[in-house]
Amino acid sequence: PWTLLEDVLYHLDLGTKTHNLPAMFGDIKFVCVGGSPNRMRAFAQFMQRELGLAGAGEDVADICAGSDRYAMYRAGPVLSISHGMGIPSISIMLHELIKLLHHAKCRDVTIIRIGTSGGLGIEAGSVVITDTAVDSSFQPRFEQVVLGDVVVRSTELDKDLAEELLACSRDIPDFPTLIGHTMCTYDFYEGQGRLDGALCSFSSEKKLEYLRRAYDAGVRNIEMESTAFAALCGLCGLKAAVVCVALLDRLEGDQIRASHEVLWEYQQRPQRLIAAFIRKRLGLCPTD
Repeated sequence: PWTLLEDVLYHLDLGTKTHNLPAMFGDIKFVCVGGSPNRMRAFAQFMQRELGLAGAGEDVADICAGSDRYAMYRAGPVLSISHGMGIPSISIMLHELIKLLHHAKCRDVTIIRIGTSGGLGIEAGSVVITDTAVDSSFQPRFEQVVLGDVVVRSTELDKDLAEELLACSRDIPDFPTLIGHTMCTYDFYEGQGRLDGALCSFSSEKKLEYLRRAYDAGVRNIEMESTAFAALCGLCGLKAAVVCVALLDRLEGDQIRASHEVLWEYQQRPQRLIAAFIRKRLGLCPTD
């Protein structure tokens, strides 16, 4: 066994010698992660208002300002962090985030990925709470090469947390929310069966056949991070959930054509659901 005299969380521009991590993060109870730095800043500002915190409406400081890889903001007990696009990007962030939570001596943390996705057989704007993340063959597994060997890890997510989130969604009647499998791919174009990339080696018939097989296997949306997220959080004992809005139904087309205004409203939907969940957990919701 070996020990680190100093742990440098390089891509977050934080470290155990340069920062007092328990003082900075010890009271964090909820971590929300998503691809875009701007979206995660907006989420932190939204949570400041939702939780009635001092400084609500003002700009929030980027805790990782010394790095241009990820952005991190906090609103009371909520940490909001960007993870970029794809498995390698979220994996690097999660390794350092999980070490950060350990060094800060955080307890009973819930971590939720909020994001966008392509829907499958559901209407645009629907919010999918993932019960199981699956790979491109619809299997609940994440394959990681470690020292030249392929290691297979489980991608099960916390079922009770998913049900709790679904229960919260019933108080937000203006968009549909459902539980389903989420397919995670290594690519946005060919890997998701799109016909509109720079390369395309299959017909539209083959594409639809594949997407229908995915639907029949229980897949309701497609994104690029959930298997790695579920595997890492599961191995480290973190209660985790994935909540993504569908920007389109992939059975209807490949390109996202909705206006910026419509897409912006769609992107608010997972944020609104998670805000309701956090408020309920903190006892801030009025009881019926």
